[in-house]
Amino acid sequence: MKPAASPIKIARRGLMLVISSPSGAGKSTIARNLLEADPELSISVSVTTRARRPSEIEGRHYFFKTVREFEALRATDSLLEWAEVHGNFYGTPRDAVETAMAEGRDMLFDIDWQGAQQLQEKMAGDVVSIFILPPTMAELQSRLHRRAEDTEEVIATRLANSRAEIEHWREYDYIVVNDDLDRAFSAVRSIIEAERLRRDRRPGLFEFVNGLLTENPL
Repeated sequence: MKPAASPIKIARRGLMLVISSPSGAGKSTIARNLLEADPELSISVSVTTRARRPSEIEGRHYFFKTVREFEALRATDSLLEWAEVHGNFYGTPRDAVETAMAEGRDMLFDIDWQGAQQLQEKMAGDVVSIFILPPTMAELQSRLHRRAEDTEEVIATRLANSRAEIEHWREYDYIVVNDDLDRAFSAVRSIIEAERLRRDRRPGLFEFVNGLLTENPL
């Protein structure tokens, strides 16, 4: 059997994969599974003023900052986007993202609609946005309780805000209903593969096609 040929490498610009959803709809689980399955994808680690949950690790899930520290980053334009969510601040460090895009590395953003809007405004050509919807509001509530990481007061706040968050679904490129995690995960992976093949994301195609046209196989 003839050995498989090595894949042809064509230079491309990285993409910014934005995944948003109301709390409990599954974006963080899907994001975690993507990072485990796709070596070409790395997480954009946000900074936040939210208190760290017991299961979270500094520098892996978030960079936890005081409000004063966050305001200093914002004042020096060191954040590509920022938002206030449920009374806490979240933001994306600028330098790491811009370096990744130029080097052709894909970055994953697990952020809310406010952050997604700012990324679209600043780097629209690089952004691929996906909104994850729950199958029902009752299931969303059940998932928040099963997570067992938030107080009843926090859960009530997240549920109250979820309808306003869902109202922004039209602002996203793709919509995935998470009625089954495996199906939703497969849909998101298909979106990523298709977006990586877009002509306008692959500047290396010019050189590749020119090579084809000038090649003499004889």
